[in-house]
This record gives sequence, structure tokens and C-alpha cells, in this order.
Amino acid sequence: MTPVKSAPSGPAAPSAPAGKTDTTATAAATAATSASVSASGKKPKRPKRTGWRRLVPTWRMVLGTFVIGVMLLIGLFFLGYSLVQIPSANAMAVKQSNVYLYADGSQLARDGEINREIVSLAQISKDAQHAVLAAEDRDFYTESAIDPKAMIRAGWNTATGKGKQSGSTITQQYVKNYYLAQEQTVTRKVKEFFISIKLDRTESKDKILEGYLNTSYFGRNAYGIQAAAQAYYGVDATNLDPARAAYLAALVNAPSEYDVIAHPENKAAAEARWNYVLDGMVKKGWLGQSERAGLKFPMPKEQTVSTGLSGQRGYIVEAVKHYLVKNEIIDADDLAAGGYRITTTLQKGKQNAFVKAVNDQLIDKLDKKNRKVDNYVRAGGASVDPKTGEVVAMYGGIDYVKQYTNGATRGDFQVGSTFKPFVFTSAVENSSVTQDSDPITPNTYYDGTNKRPVRGWSGGPYAPENEDGRSYGEITVREATDKSVNSVYAQMAVDVGPAKVKQTAIKLGIPASTKDLQPYPSIALGTATASVLDMAEAYATLANHGKHGTYTMIKRITRNGTQEIELPSKGTRQAVSREAADTTTSILQSVVQTGTATAAKNAGRPAAGKTGTAEEDTAAWFAGYTPDLATVVSVMGQDPDTAAHKSLYHVMGLDRINGGGAPTEIWAQYTRNALKGKPVSDFDLELQPGAEVQAPASQRPTRPGTTGDEDNGGTTGDEDDGGTTGDEDRGRTQGQTAGEDNGGTGTTEGTTDGNADGGPTQGTDDGGLTQGTGDAGGAAGTTDGTTAGTTDGTTTGTGTTDGTTTGTTAGPGGPPTPPRRR
Repeated sequence: MTPVKSAPSGPAAPSAPAGKTDTTATAAATAATSASVSASGKKPKRPKRTGWRRLVPTWRMVLGTFVIGVMLLIGLFFLGYSLVQIPSANAMAVKQSNVYLYADGSQLARDGEINREIVSLAQISKDAQHAVLAAEDRDFYTESAIDPKAMIRAGWNTATGKGKQSGSTITQQYVKNYYLAQEQTVTRKVKEFFISIKLDRTESKDKILEGYLNTSYFGRNAYGIQAAAQAYYGVDATNLDPARAAYLAALVNAPSEYDVIAHPENKAAAEARWNYVLDGMVKKGWLGQSERAGLKFPMPKEQTVSTGLSGQRGYIVEAVKHYLVKNEIIDADDLAAGGYRITTTLQKGKQNAFVKAVNDQLIDKLDKKNRKVDNYVRAGGASVDPKTGEVVAMYGGIDYVKQYTNGATRGDFQVGSTFKPFVFTSAVENSSVTQDSDPITPNTYYDGTNKRPVRGWSGGPYAPENEDGRSYGEITVREATDKSVNSVYAQMAVDVGPAKVKQTAIKLGIPASTKDLQPYPSIALGTATASVLDMAEAYATLANHGKHGTYTMIKRITRNGTQEIELPSKGTRQAVSREAADTTTSILQSVVQTGTATAAKNAGRPAAGKTGTAEEDTAAWFAGYTPDLATVVSVMGQDPDTAAHKSLYHVMGLDRINGGGAPTEIWAQYTRNALKGKPVSDFDLELQPGAEVQAPASQRPTRPGTTGDEDNGGTTGDEDDGGTTGDEDRGRTQGQTAGEDNGGTGTTEGTTDGNADGGPTQGTDDGGLTQGTGDAGGAAGTTDGTTAGTTDGTTTGTGTTDGTTTGTTAGPGGPPTPPRRR
């Protein structure tokens, strides 16, 4: 029997410290509880969550959801990665043409031929490469194919006005251009995502950039940077310097808008984008700050295109494209892809008549070899059916191949006095009155004195000059329209309210965004730079008794021969009252009959219209209409090398070209031939009360002949030069008074046309009488005609049969009647 060994003896275990008695007790209790659980075989229940804690997910729930979500995303990624394959190149390689037709179905033009020349990256200058990267994806070489930061950065830049930058990487844009279609769908974006990732793994960054530069669209039908370099600057891509490269890079963002030759009005926006690109090159270290500081904006050359778009065809095609994109009928990328058959509203016969009229009345009369100024001449025209709003003819320039800018759609020349009818329309529409509270009608008298300060305007002094500095004295609105008197219409704009005038112009059809369409008195003089087409739309509204319908250039569109493209619904609205529009027509008829546009009578039909001249004679206009056709013609001056506006003095050997010359002559010939064979119809007008009968001359406000300059108290006639200014057309005396400073003594010499029959001029306002007042005892004046002078304050004059008369000022007369000033 084995003996039991006792435990080895040792020092006694130390007793627990007094401070740990509770801990020991707790441990003992826990051990007892565990023993109890073990004995019963059951685990106690976890206490239930109460109150707000029930709404908060536990960490186990959060972790589980996250893990499941990550696993699901990973699964979807690998599924998509395996399913989406890199496809063959898209249909751009076999891109179709777009066919443009006249309204009768005959072919107008065909476009869509790919203008592309593939080059290697080594054949593209480093400046060009860096410029495109600065514009589209500055971190291309260091980022992955998909860059979420780029999307966030692009949104921020756009929101803060730092320049628009694509949220897609260059890899994504290249995939879209080369492999996929342009539609904005979720499916396409998913494909783009996976193809970009795969491409980034299989192709080098240089190869992707090369592909992108060869597939991007730069405008002017140029696909790829080599074609763009030739189209805009006539150089190869390898020779692009920083300035020109930055401009081409800017075009990628908005090719149709940033072409400063096609759209001079957008030059400021193009320059801003150009500066954004250059600043990006400096920021990335690709361009030195000193070199960047010395760069100037590089104006591109005018486009040279295939003869398929020569003549008027190119202008029309580009105008139609702009119309389709602007009105969101067809997306620009879809239009570039081709396959559309577009029937326009243009009528072949009228189109040919327009070209012939411009050639006969303008182009054929130019001598570009012997007169340098003749090389500045540009022309634009547009013709609209007032009843339908359809553009039936358009003249863009001498030849799209030679002059790329469309004279009918450009918006950078002042419209001049062709804007004045809108002021009068607004006056009738708003029941406006003069400063003397007289209703504004065709028979209302205004003071037509040259440089007369307008009354009632709180925005500062404004005293516009009449053409050639001529004064007209008291003159009716009808007469002021006939003679295009600036001082009258500036005052009328104030009487109506410049803001109301602006609103009326917009209602008639002038775009609200038109440059320099501002609510100031000068609005009446045509400082706005609306396009010829815009003006034709507005005048068509007047011709259509105040009913406005936005112009249209399209009748029908199909794609691939079967798909019908929906067009915006056409509708008209009463923009201004019929009374306002028709009364305006009545005074514009007078402009044609007896005013500055008498050449329009050669159209052989009832016509109404208005001439106009831009500041410094850089453009001459005529805007007119018959009941069946509204047409606007503008002759403009532009330097062919610098694109700067130029005056038209001495064009065709004439002193000047004004609206009543070539523009009206072109209008008349075109209108006569365009409406040939169509029954002649007269205007059916509903006029403002009191507008039917022309005001008699006896109602003309009395103006003393010696009020003259208010500062020297003894001159006659014009406030500015002291002359007695008469109305030559009505046989009134026109002259100069000398010796104004010596108390009313002076000699007046003048000429008059006499009466209509050339007989003696009677001493009346309509004849050749000069009336004057001076200081008491003033000396009698002398004459070189048959004028008798007295010292009792009056001078009577009798004109000779050759229309010559002179007047004098003498003596104290009766109290003068103050002139009516409005």
C-alpha cells in the first residue's frame, strides 16, 4: 500500500488586505453564480434595450451591413468587369453625312465628311499636349482612369466661376469619343466606367492621350488636333505654340461658341477660357510666368472649307445647325454623328433672288484693286414670311469659303436708326405722352434742334447729334421718322421710358441678351447690336399686326430615312396691340414715300421701312416689309485681316454708304423679284385715333427766329451755331447770323428752295420769312436779295424765283412766343 504524501510545508499564505475584502467577496459571488449556471445548464438573458437605445443599431448590425455591402459591391464590380469588353471603334469611322434640302425638297447642301488626319503624339507639340491637359484633365498622368476627385473639383470650379472643367478624365472622354455613342444614359456611363479601367490597364497614358487628341472635335468640322491646327491657323500640330495651342484647347469645351470668327460677340468668353488654360499651364509648370505674360490672344484665320459648302450653302448649313442646337431639337454631338435629312424653310427662288440683288447693287460695283476700302465690305440679309415666321431667304456673305462669318447671324454691329420704330411702337402701346403731356401720335410736334438736351432724364446730361449736325426746329413725329431725327427720338425714348422701350423691343423679337440693349435714352439711336435675322423677326411682327412668332428655319427632319424628329410647336402671340403695330407701319410707309428710303419704291409694292446707320458709318441698314415679306439688309465694314470694324466712307467711290443707298436698293430689287407673280396686296391698318390725317403746318408751334443761343440772346435759328435753320424740303430759310454779340444787329444770309413750284417764297413758316427780335433800336439788316428790313421788330422777305432769300434781324418786336420743347 502506497503511503499518501502530505503537502510540502511552507510559509502560511498571506491574508488578504483589508481594502480588498469587497473585491474578494464579489469574485466569490461571481464564482458562485457561474457554478450555479453550470449546475442549471442555462445562460441568463441579456437585459432588453429600452428607450432611445432601441433606435440605435448595435455595432454588430453596423459591421454586418458594411461587410455585406462591401462584398456586394466587390461582386458587382467583378461581374461588370468580366461582362463589359472593350468594343470596336464606334460608327464615327463610317460617319454619315447630313443632307439639307430647300422647302421644295431639292438639295441645298450636304455635310458630314470627316475632316481628320491621324498623327502620332510625337507629331503634336508639347505645348499643344500641355494645353489640352490644362483645359481638360491636369492630373491625367498621375491619376487612375476614374478620378472621383476630378468630378468634385469640376463641380466646384463651375460653381465658383473658376472655369468649366470636365468631371470625366481624359481616359473616360476618349472611351466615349472612340468606343461609345454620345447619349447620356446610365448604361453608357457604366460601360464607360469599366472600359476606361480596362483600357488604363492595357494601354499607356501616352497612347490614350494620342487617341484623345485625334478624336476630339474642335469645330469647323475639324476632328483631331491636326485638322484643327490647319483649320484655324494653317499650321501643323507640331508647330503649335502656347498661345495658339491654348486657344485650340479652349475650343474643346465649346467649339461652336468659342470660334471668335464665326461668333465675334463671344470673344470675351473665348478669351476668358484661353486665359484659364494658360494659367493652368503655368500652375503645372508647363509654361513660364514671364512667357505667359507676353502672350496675346491669337486671332484665328477665316475658315476655308470644301467647295461643297461654297457660296451661300455653308452659311445656311451653319445657321441651321445653330438653330437646331439652340432650340434643343438635336444635340450637337448627335448632329455631328450625321444621318439626318433636314428640310429647311428656305425657298430656292427667293434665295437666288437675294444673291442676285446683292451682287447687282453692291458686289459688282466694288473695285477691290483700286479702292482699299472696298475690301472692307461685308453684307448680310434675312427675309421672313410675316404670317408664318419662316425664314425664306438668307444672305450670309460673298462666299462661305472666302468669308466664314455669317453676316445674317452675327451680332456685333449697331443697328442704328432701324431701332427707332420700336420706340414709337412702345409709345403707342403704353399710351405715352410728351413732357408737355401731349399724347404721342404721328402728328405730335417735337423740337428737332441738333444737340438739344433731353428733358426728364435723371441719368445725366444727354444731347444727341443729328446726322450731319442738322437742326429741324419743330417737327412732327412722322417728319422726324422720315428724316431720322436723333434729337426727337432720344426725347421720345425718355417720354416713354427707356425700360419700356427695351421691353417692347424684346416682345417684338429682339433677344433680351442682345449686347448694349440698355434702358438709356441712347437706346432710341440703335446702340444695340442685334443680328440681321433678329431684326427681320422683329419687323415681321410689325408686318403681322403685332403678332409675334419666333422665326423658324426647319420644316421637317428625319434620321436614317425613317425616324421622325419632333419639332417645337409653332404658335403666335399678340406681342403688342394691333393699333401700336399698324400705326408704326403708317409712319414707316411715309419713310418710303417721302423720307430716307424712297429707293424702296422700286419694289413696286406698298412698303414700309426704316433706314439706319451705325456709329462712324461702320454699317448701313434697311429694314422693311410689304404685307407679304419682311426683309432686313445690312452692309458692314470689317478689316479682312484684323476683323476690326471699319467705316464705309468712299466705298464704291461714294462719299458714304447710308441706309437709303445700297441696303435699300438691294431690298427693293430682291422684294420685287421675290414676290414676282404674287398679287399685290395693300396694308390693312387699324390706326391710333388721330393718326389718320397728317397734321397741317398751321399747327406747328411758333418759334421766334432770334431765340437761338440762350447764352447770347441775339442769334437766330439753330441753338448751336446761331443760324436760322429752315426746313429745306418745305422752302424754309436756312442761314447764319453774324454779329450776335452787339445787341441784335447782324446780317443774315440764307438760301431756300422756295415753294414746290419754284415760285416766290412768301413770308410764312412754310415759305422764306425770317422773323426776328433784337434790342430796341437795332439796326436794320442788309440783304443780297429782295428782302426789306425795318426797325420795328419784324423783317419781311420775299423770295426770288430761284429760291434765294435773305433775312435780317432788327428792332424790338412784340413779345416772342416761347418755343415748345419736348
